[in-house]
Amino acid sequence: MAIGMVDMVQFAQDKKFTAFLLLLFLDLFMDGAESATQAEIERHIEMGGQYLATGQLSDALTHFHAAVEGDPSNYLTLFKRGTVYFALGKARNSLSDFSRVLELKPDFTTARAQRGVVHLKLGDFDKAELDFHKSLMEDPYNDDVNYLYSKVDPAREQWNSIENLIARGDHRTAIAFLTQLLEISPWSAKFRETRADCYINENDVLSAVSDLRSVNRLSQDSTGGYFRLAELLYNLGHTADALKEIRECLKLDPEHKDCFPFYKKLKKVEKALSDAQSYLDERQYEGCVESAEKVLKLESDIPMVIFSAKQLLCSCHVKDEQFTQAVTRCREALDIQKDPSVLCDRAEAYIGTEMYDDAIRDYQAAINIDEHLQRAKEGLERAKRLQKQSERRDYYKILNVKRSATKQEIVKAYRKAAQKWHPDNFQGDEKKIAEKKFIDIAAAKEVLTDPEKRQQFDNGEDPLDPEGGNNQYGGFRGGNPFHHFHHGSPFQFKFHFN
Repeated sequence: MAIGMVDMVQFAQDKKFTAFLLLLFLDLFMDGAESATQAEIERHIEMGGQYLATGQLSDALTHFHAAVEGDPSNYLTLFKRGTVYFALGKARNSLSDFSRVLELKPDFTTARAQRGVVHLKLGDFDKAELDFHKSLMEDPYNDDVNYLYSKVDPAREQWNSIENLIARGDHRTAIAFLTQLLEISPWSAKFRETRADCYINENDVLSAVSDLRSVNRLSQDSTGGYFRLAELLYNLGHTADALKEIRECLKLDPEHKDCFPFYKKLKKVEKALSDAQSYLDERQYEGCVESAEKVLKLESDIPMVIFSAKQLLCSCHVKDEQFTQAVTRCREALDIQKDPSVLCDRAEAYIGTEMYDDAIRDYQAAINIDEHLQRAKEGLERAKRLQKQSERRDYYKILNVKRSATKQEIVKAYRKAAQKWHPDNFQGDEKKIAEKKFIDIAAAKEVLTDPEKRQQFDNGEDPLDPEGGNNQYGGFRGGNPFHHFHHGSPFQFKFHFN
């Protein structure tokens, strides 16, 4: 059906009216949305202020950040966020916020003075001086700004003095001056890195490590710093810490030309060292030795890493009663560094080979390094007792068992020795020798199968020593050295004395 002229006019009017209503609705909606957004911004500002007042800086920062995102042109909110960044020690962020505030409101003197403080803490004396100068032009009687302004020139002169000291090679004095300067400019990566270099020149690597960690926190792109720090820690033999630092480098640049190849080697070395220590703790000495030897194959240049491997080899061989190998590995470790724990390990190895004079010397050397080392003190006393005991019977040697032998192994060795040296198996003079040996075998069993007596013997005391006052018969119950065979013994015999 054809539409008439009147209908066409009516249709057009309806369409315009619909469009008008739609535009009106959108306008009202946008006004409502803008009001809601502004309310939200004000709520964040209020919450941020509350958290700031109670010292909850991280929560305050979250709300101020949301408020700035809602209204980036609000210089007061930016200033508040910059103040929180400053309190958190986030120098770059606070500097950015204060600079943005001054772009929006150049006559905001408080923001300018605060930016000057950030520049001063960063060690940027020229910029700090400029901000303080402009602030004082607006507010010449501000005591705080005047005080800070007075610090700038002396700090600048001190830095010049430090550079001259370093040029002359006087790193020790430079360290003292840098320490003073860092009280004024604690956020200066340059000053901390310079002090780290001075510490390295003074062979105080641990102090250098502490400063370089601060440098990495202060720097925005610190891949080179993480690599340098990892190298220093690795050279100290702190492989686990070095691995953590090199991973931080790879987080910033997964294919870093220095960090990536170093990471691959470091990861292998640290795993081998960690495995060796785990095997040692679990008393799996063969695995311990194998893992420590692997470290020596991976690293042949860095002394302290080699020391760590040989220290483990020393301990593993001692625990495994491989005393000859232990003495060799302990000596190799001690050639790198005189470590009291290694000296104690070697002393244990010397005791195992009955070289008591050498054991006493090593324990004493360990005490000279660390006078509070209880292990060395107790070991020294034990070595002296064992030296004295060495003139008497060695019950382990009599039964031909290790000092770590179990009770079952001791009883088995006793039966074997008793059968071999049974007096009825011998005649004449040999019988007298067999009787003496049989008495020693019986004594060895008595001591080594009794936990209390065995502990006494391990501590250098012979519980059957007649001079020790244990009993009047040399330690045997009832004065009979063969009482062991009267109750349940498989060996029954009679003596025939001519």
